[in-house]
Amino acid sequence: MSILWPSFIVAQGTLVLSDDSQGMPLVYSEDFEQGRDKWETTDDASWYLHDEAGNKSFGLNKRKSVYEPKVRSPHNIALIKDVQVSDFVLTFKVRSTKDTGNHRDCCAFFSHQDPEHFYYVHLGAKPDPASGQIMIVNAQPRRPLTDNKREVPWDDKWHHVKVVRDSTAGTITVYFDDMNKPHLTATDKTFGKGRIGIGSFDDMNDFDDVRLYGK
Repeated sequence: MSILWPSFIVAQGTLVLSDDSQGMPLVYSEDFEQGRDKWETTDDASWYLHDEAGNKSFGLNKRKSVYEPKVRSPHNIALIKDVQVSDFVLTFKVRSTKDTGNHRDCCAFFSHQDPEHFYYVHLGAKPDPASGQIMIVNAQPRRPLTDNKREVPWDDKWHHVKVVRDSTAGTITVYFDDMNKPHLTATDKTFGKGRIGIGSFDDMNDFDDVRLYGK
């Protein structure tokens, strides 16, 4: 299976958006070559810059975080500073760095209002009501918006994730490697504009090449 990465073309100083943009402007781009200063984490000590053969990525160096959420929800969260969007397309590369079995995962966070109000997608290896679903945290322990049965084929390689949000329709669409066929879909209008982030419930990942298109 070929993986379609976001592409950009610069012609006479003009940035032409990739097909991932869905007509929205690029509002944030990050390859971590200049560091991690634009990210706010729930536990700075759990995150590190990883330099591999001259390429930097941003990742989790341990599973256990000192951050303890008030309601049952992910422990390892990194949010982009000073950016909030309502409709968006988020793309990034991710590599799982520890095989933890059925719940081996990465997460993407969106419409984040505060630590007790947000959506996230949990890309867990084997789905169940707490894994492999689009989730909502709304002042109570996280609950699934989906009833997904499809597994995520984690290995030690890089993978491509895309999350698309239409706040007017309430739709959430998530892709994993195959950018033509959604892995997860849900509809919910509880939260609108909010912050965007990456991370894991309690696993370890490296992230790179984050692109956010939105309005």
